[in-house]
Amino acid sequence: MPSYLERRQIRYPLYGLMAVTLVLIGFLSFYNWLIGAAGFILTGLLIYLIFQVNHKIKEETEEYISTLSYRVKKVGEEALMEMPIGIMLINDDYYIEWTNPFIASCFNEDSLVGKSLYDVADAVIPLIKQEVETEIIALHDRKFRVIHKSDERLLYFFDVTEQAEIEKMYHNERTVISIIYLDNYEELTQGMDDQNKSSMNSLVTSILNKWATNNGVFLKRVSSERFIAVFNEHILRLLEKGKFSILDEVRETTSKQNVPLTLSIGVGTGYSSLPELGTQAQSSLDLALGRGGDQVAIKQPNGKVKFYGGKTNPVEKRTRVRARVISHALKELVIESDKVLIMGHKNPDMDAIGSAIGILKVAQLNKREGFIIYNKNEIDTGVQRLMEEIKQNEDLYSRFITPEQAYEIASDDTLLVVVDTHKPSLVIDEKLLNKIENVIVIDHHRRGEEFIKNPLLVYMEPYASSTAELVTELLEYQPKNGKIQMLEATALLAGIIVDTKSFTLRTGARTFDAASYLRSHGADTVLVQKFLKEDINTYIKRARLIENVYFYRDGIVIAKGADDIHCDHVLIAQAADTLLTMDGVSASFVISRRSEDTIGISARSLGEVNVQVIMEHLDGGGHLTNAATQMYDLSTDEAETSLQNAIDEYLEGGQKE
Repeated sequence: MPSYLERRQIRYPLYGLMAVTLVLIGFLSFYNWLIGAAGFILTGLLIYLIFQVNHKIKEETEEYISTLSYRVKKVGEEALMEMPIGIMLINDDYYIEWTNPFIASCFNEDSLVGKSLYDVADAVIPLIKQEVETEIIALHDRKFRVIHKSDERLLYFFDVTEQAEIEKMYHNERTVISIIYLDNYEELTQGMDDQNKSSMNSLVTSILNKWATNNGVFLKRVSSERFIAVFNEHILRLLEKGKFSILDEVRETTSKQNVPLTLSIGVGTGYSSLPELGTQAQSSLDLALGRGGDQVAIKQPNGKVKFYGGKTNPVEKRTRVRARVISHALKELVIESDKVLIMGHKNPDMDAIGSAIGILKVAQLNKREGFIIYNKNEIDTGVQRLMEEIKQNEDLYSRFITPEQAYEIASDDTLLVVVDTHKPSLVIDEKLLNKIENVIVIDHHRRGEEFIKNPLLVYMEPYASSTAELVTELLEYQPKNGKIQMLEATALLAGIIVDTKSFTLRTGARTFDAASYLRSHGADTVLVQKFLKEDINTYIKRARLIENVYFYRDGIVIAKGADDIHCDHVLIAQAADTLLTMDGVSASFVISRRSEDTIGISARSLGEVNVQVIMEHLDGGGHLTNAATQMYDLSTDEAETSLQNAIDEYLEGGQKE
């Protein structure tokens, strides 16, 4: 540290003051030499004292700095050797060149010098190889935050075991809110007397209270068909590990009493705010009910959803009242719009086209222009035959337009009705969907995580056989100022017949009511059979597709087409349907290449296997008995391996979306 006199700010003014003082004393000496001599002596003495004090301060400062440097060096050495921070130097071959005592003590060793990281801390190797700067790893029952300095080949180890334990405790004790709903309580209790109803309530409450007590859950019944459950995330993980066995317990126990009751559970987790947890729980419950009930939905903060259960076929729960209310709401929205655009999913099938024609009729009955959006290059053989028939009806055919034409005529008051899908990624033109604000969704598929944002009206009924069935019911409550034409009724009936496999799958009493209504309006069953006919080449191609079928698990068969042969999605689905008719087959999966970069998988079951959950694991979806997915940039062998892994995971009990 420089002395004070060596500092420019002090030195120059001081020297100036000395010079001025000496000059003044010199002038004074001309008048009185005795006073001048005394002044020179006194001034010299003061200057001497200033330099002496400065010298002493300089020596003391140097001594202080020397002492401080020694202490800092000593502290640095002690910190390096004694502080609870591990320090390790390694060479290029991952051998330890030096460590401080702390990290050696963590490994219960006197010295780690000369040992290989592969032997003492192999978990650190990936961090070094991937040049990760920091990561938390577990070593010898402790957790360390490792900081890697690649240039110096230096590793710092910070013990964060206690911090990790506190974080784990925090996450384990976070609150979880769950809403438990008795799916078919109203339907089961409608015809019961008070004694039987009370008996059933006692049975269900007893089962749920026992489950809650055994698992540390607070349970409160808030209505005849709804419970609120509060627990923490640690309990939630235990319930997930047990695959929410309460679903099976309630279903099996009540079935023995001839009242087959099922539960749906919506879980809200991952938030610290109780209102947000409640909102998430209700949203999860809506998702579970939208997929048919008898399952648990856990909506996570990252948007992902886990599902457990869903092992039973959805039971028809629609009522004529709901259909009438939805039909009236649809009518009001149509009247308020300037025109109606109708859009199905990509590669539309009979159900998508038939239901679109039904909605077109709704628009016409309410005196609004309607247009159906389709891409003529993306339709299968059956739909092509239907379109050939429609071409002969100029009034109807003129209502079919391309996505580009629809984009041009769309306005702020245009209403878009999406049929037979609820996923934005599956609609014919997602750009048009994003442009139009007024959207209605009508679908019969079980609701998935992906959903069209902010629709004005949603009519989703997974209990229905087809979207055409839903649209037919809506038509019944529309104004009677027009007549449904034969071709329109036939298209709707074709949609029902295709999705029910000629009334053999997912067929309820309402399905036959809808078919009867269409038949009374001139639907031609012979014409439907004409649409659905297939040629010999298609039959042979399907036979070749399934000739390599094999049993992968008990009752589960997989057929895989050649990697160089392309099949359309209809052919793949037909092959899966065919396999399901074989003896001993409860679920069938067919894999085939659809294009150069796309693999299609169709899945069918008789209800024992939930193929929807398996396909959702592969980013697909559908129904419990009818589902499919598409995979990209894979070979058929790789797709087969992915399918087998999904089946294995399902059979082990885990179902995650």
